[in-house]
Amino acid sequence: MNSNVRRLVIFSFFVAIEIVLMLTPLGYIPIGVLRATTLHIPVIICAIVLGYKEGALLGLIFGLTSLFINTFTPTPTSFVFSPFITIGGISGNFNSLFIVLVPRILLGLTSGLLYRLFERLKINQNINLIITSIVSTFIHTSLVLGGIYVFFAQPYSTVKNIPISNLFNVLLAIVTTNGILEMILAAVSVLFVVRMIKPIIERGNKHV
Repeated sequence: MNSNVRRLVIFSFFVAIEIVLMLTPLGYIPIGVLRATTLHIPVIICAIVLGYKEGALLGLIFGLTSLFINTFTPTPTSFVFSPFITIGGISGNFNSLFIVLVPRILLGLTSGLLYRLFERLKINQNINLIITSIVSTFIHTSLVLGGIYVFFAQPYSTVKNIPISNLFNVLLAIVTTNGILEMILAAVSVLFVVRMIKPIIERGNKHV
């Protein structure tokens, strides 16, 4: 199997995992009263083991699957993630596409670039994986919630029954609760999975 076909097979595997997580409860892990998403984890791992281009592409797929779910099985706040949804007179728009796609693409891009940067700086691999996972997850969460605040502050506050003056604090609380859980989950999962599969992939590349 030549290297390009091998990379395509591995990438397809990550796509399949992303779709399974999106369509099943495995995409969200209940921790107490909170729910931590796992959907960002395959994107980070893909970017690390295959590169930032593949990571960005898987991030785009992450975004497109989220767009699909929010369009065809909408919740009261799905207008934030889909321009095709109108709920209670509140509609999504072009900014919905920004929120659902751009942070996910940048998640893959950032993960791949950060990992390679720390690798060139000779940072210990375990520390590299942990820092890359935490920083990339933080950027992703901040961009999504920041997009909601910038583009949909009033309608989101209305649907959530939150005074708009309190919305920033509410979103910040999400970053410091769910966001921290997702960063920890990403760091542990990425460290374990990458340390397990990266040597296998590298050995396979040497025999191509």
